[in-house]
Amino acid sequence: MHTRTPLVAVACLLISVSVFAQVPKPKLTLDEFFNSVGFTAVKLSPDGNAVVIATERADWEQQIFRKELWLYRIAGDGGRLVQLTQSGHDGSPRWSPDGLWIAFLSERKTANGKDADAGDDKDKDKEVSQLFLISPKGGEALAITSGDDDVHSFAWSPDSKSIYFATRQPWTKQQNDDHKKDWKDVVRYRGDERGDVIFRITLEEALVRHAALGTKELPAAEKESGATPGAVDVAHMPLRVEQLSISRDSHRLALVTSSVSEREEKIGEIEIYLVDLTRNSPEAVPNRITQNEAVELNLEWAPDNRHILFQISLGSLERKYEDPQPRLYWVDSDTREVQRWFADYPGEVVRYTPLPDGSVLCACRVGTEIQLQSQANPKAPIVKREGWPGTYELPAVSVQSPRVAFVYSATERPTEVYLAEGPDKLAQARPLTAFNKLFTERDLPKAKPYRWTSDDGTQVEGMLMYPPGKFEAKNLPMLVFIHGGPQDADGNHFEADWYQWDRLAATQGWLVFEPNYRGSTGYGDKFALQIVPEIVSKPGRDILTGVDALVKDGIADANQLAIGGYSYGGYMTNWLITQTTRFKAAVTGAGAVEHVANWGNDDTVFDDAYFLGGLPWEAADRYRSEAAIFQINKVRTPTHMVGGADDIRVAVLENYLLDRALHELNIPSDLLIFPGEGHSLAKNPWHGKIKVREELKWLAKYGGVGETN
Repeated sequence: MHTRTPLVAVACLLISVSVFAQVPKPKLTLDEFFNSVGFTAVKLSPDGNAVVIATERADWEQQIFRKELWLYRIAGDGGRLVQLTQSGHDGSPRWSPDGLWIAFLSERKTANGKDADAGDDKDKDKEVSQLFLISPKGGEALAITSGDDDVHSFAWSPDSKSIYFATRQPWTKQQNDDHKKDWKDVVRYRGDERGDVIFRITLEEALVRHAALGTKELPAAEKESGATPGAVDVAHMPLRVEQLSISRDSHRLALVTSSVSEREEKIGEIEIYLVDLTRNSPEAVPNRITQNEAVELNLEWAPDNRHILFQISLGSLERKYEDPQPRLYWVDSDTREVQRWFADYPGEVVRYTPLPDGSVLCACRVGTEIQLQSQANPKAPIVKREGWPGTYELPAVSVQSPRVAFVYSATERPTEVYLAEGPDKLAQARPLTAFNKLFTERDLPKAKPYRWTSDDGTQVEGMLMYPPGKFEAKNLPMLVFIHGGPQDADGNHFEADWYQWDRLAATQGWLVFEPNYRGSTGYGDKFALQIVPEIVSKPGRDILTGVDALVKDGIADANQLAIGGYSYGGYMTNWLITQTTRFKAAVTGAGAVEHVANWGNDDTVFDDAYFLGGLPWEAADRYRSEAAIFQINKVRTPTHMVGGADDIRVAVLENYLLDRALHELNIPSDLLIFPGEGHSLAKNPWHGKIKVREELKWLAKYGGVGETN
C-alpha cells in the first residue's frame, strides 16, 4: 500500500477544490422562475429600529398571489425577520406615529368568521378590503372597519389616537334591498356609482369595540346601518378618495381624488383637496387646491406643515395636457403656489420620500439606472447618493433615525430589501431579506446597455441580455422584447414574472433585445414626447433600426429573429409584424390593433387621445394610419396572443379582433384568454405561468430556439 507525501496530498486537495469550484451552476427552470417573491411596500418604524415589509408570491394550491407582512427587528449588528401576518391577503402597511401599531388593508375574513364582504347574494364572492391593526410585537390582527365596500385609503392622526379612512358612501340594508328589488341583476353603468365618505375612528373606540364583540357577530342594527360602528363622518366627496395624508400638526387633511368608476375619463376628476380638521362644524367641505391637466398621486405633507408633496404620472401642471416624464412637485397649502422638485434632473422621478430635515430623497431614473438622489429644496443643487449600480426602489425613512430602507436589484442580483445607516452609506447597506436567494445559485444571463442611431439621427438605448455562458457572443438568435407603458424603460434591474420573462428566454438560448424606444422615460422630456402623434410608427422605426444595427454589428442573426411584448409592447408587436416579415415568430399580449374602439373601451382615454393628436372624430386619418388592423394583410409571422377576459385597459376584444384577422389570412396563430383577469394577470398565478410556458413553446416551434415540450 502506497502513502502520499503531505505535498502530494495538498496538491490533490487543491485540485479537488478547484474542480468543485468550477462545477457549473444549474440553469433556471420555469418552476423556479415563478416562485420569485416580490415586494410591494417597505416602511421604517418611527424610531428606525424596525422595518415592515409587504411581500407577494404565488400560492399554487390556492391559485392566488399570497400577500403577507413581515417584520425585521434591528438589534445591534444583527437582526431578525419574522412573519407578521399569514392570511395571504394583507398589504399597504403603515406605522402609527408612536410605533405601537401597524395598520394595513386586508381582504381576509373578519374575526367573527364572516366574510368582510358579507352583503347581497350577488356580491358574496366579491373581495372587500377592510382596515386592520396588528401589534409589531405579534399576536392576532383585529378588524377596525366593516361594511360591504372597500376601504380605499387611510391615514393615522399624528397623535396615533385616530385613523381616518375613505370608503364608498355606505348603504343601509334597506337601501341595498330596495336596489335589488328594483334592478335585479341589471348593471346601471354610471347610475350605480356614488362618491366616498371620509370617516374618523378613534383607536380607543376600535379596541374597546373589538374586545366587547370578540367572536360574536355584529348586532342586527349595526349590520343594517352599513357603516363601521363608532366611525364619525369627516367629509363627503362626489369622487373616489385615492389617498389621505394628514399634516404633522393635525390641522389639515390632504386627499387626492379620482373617478368613482376608476376610469380616467376626465382629467379634472383627479385633483388635490384639503379638509380643515380644526373646524367646529360636524362635517367639513373639502377645498380643491389644484386645478390642472395632470394625474396627481403619492401625497406627503412636508415637515413644515404647509407644503404638500405629490407626483405627476400623466399630464402636465405647466400647460395643456401632455405626457413628459413623471415629475415631483409641492403645493403651498395656503397660497396654492406650485414648485417643481428635481427640475434640472434629466430623467424620471420614479418614487420619493421626504426626509425629516425637509429635504427629499428620490429614486430617479436616467438611462438604464435608477439611483437615489436628494435635494434640500426645489432650488437647491441635486446630490447623487453614491451606491451600487442598478435599481433602487421604494425608499423609506423614519422621523427619528437617519436610516434608509429600500428595495434593490441589478441584472444579476435578485430583488431584496436592504437597510443603510444613512443616505450617505448606501454602499454599506445590509440585506434584510433573502427570499430570492435561489436565483443567486442559478446560471443567470448577463446583460449590458446597447446604443444605436435611429432613422432621424436620434440616439436610442436599450438592453441586451445574453444566453448564460454566451456573454458578448456573436451571431445569436434574437428576441426583440418590448416594454409596456410607454412610460417605462428596461435597464439594470431584476424581475421575474409573467410580464418580464427575459431571463427565461435568454436561458432558452435567445439574445434578448429590450429597446427603450421614443416615449420611454429616463432620456429627457423631449425624447418622451416625440411619440406624439405617431403612436406606433415612430417608436417602431426606433426598434427596427436597433435590429438593423445589431445585425450589422454581427451580434444578431438576421435569419433567427422573433418579437414580443405586452400592453404597449403588444401594440408595438402588432404594428411591427405589419411592417416587416423578418420575424419568424411573435408573442403578443393585451395590445390594440386599432384605436377607435380601444379609445372607447380604455380606462385612461385622455392619454389615448393625446398620443394620437385628438379625439377619434378630430384625427380620423391618424387613427387609421397608426392602426395595425388596416395593414394586417401584410402579416406573415406566426403569432401567439394572450389577454385577460376582464381587461379594460386594453379591451380583450382587441385580441379577438387580431385573432379573427390572422385566422382569415391563414397565419398560424393561437389565442389564450385568462378568466377573471384584468390588464395585469394578478388573480391566479397559474395564468401567468401558463402564458410564459406557451410563449416559450411558440418561440421554439416557429423561431427555432428553445424546447418545444
